[in-house]
Amino acid sequence: MSESLPPETSTGADSPEEETATPQRPFGRTIAIGVVVVFVGILALALFRTNQSSPTSGPAPDFTLTLFDGYPGNAGKTPIALSDLKGKPVVVNFWASWCVPCAQEAPYLQAVYEKYKDKVVFLGVDWTDIEGDARNYLQRFGITYANGPDLGTKIGPRYHITGVPETYVIDRDGNVQYYKPSPLTVAELSAVLDRLLQTK
Repeated sequence: MSESLPPETSTGADSPEEETATPQRPFGRTIAIGVVVVFVGILALALFRTNQSSPTSGPAPDFTLTLFDGYPGNAGKTPIALSDLKGKPVVVNFWASWCVPCAQEAPYLQAVYEKYKDKVVFLGVDWTDIEGDARNYLQRFGITYANGPDLGTKIGPRYHITGVPETYVIDRDGNVQYYKPSPLTVAELSAVLDRLLQTK
């Protein structure tokens, strides 16, 4: 354990001890280079995902969501497959507890859910998050619609999401009818759902 002590904690009299302290600089540089490499990798992944467009029309990619305990909403069961929900419009919202715009949007989503919960299924997909933080977020904003984690980040890549929040509105036949990669308002989402519910 003494090898990890900083140089000033040594006795200071022996030059070999001073020499053993100097390799800490290259180690610090190695860490800095590692951080830069990881950051560049994240940017490259984001650019790669940007080049793969998110589905804005056509069949919505199917997925299965395991819901958080106590958050079945009106989805009915866990796990729930998107394909099981055909016959009703579905709102799929990708979010995370660490996302500031998600927190701004959360009350609006809950308000629209309460207005349309007899006709529309809402699914919240918690992306790259910690379960405890996610649950605290849901409680803080009084979220009651179905929510679950994107386990193994398998759902996000199917939709080529590049961040959060991202929202998809899917019609009764399972086709994407609306997509927004930024926070929604009550009026905006309500207008989309009214249009879909009027279409037979």
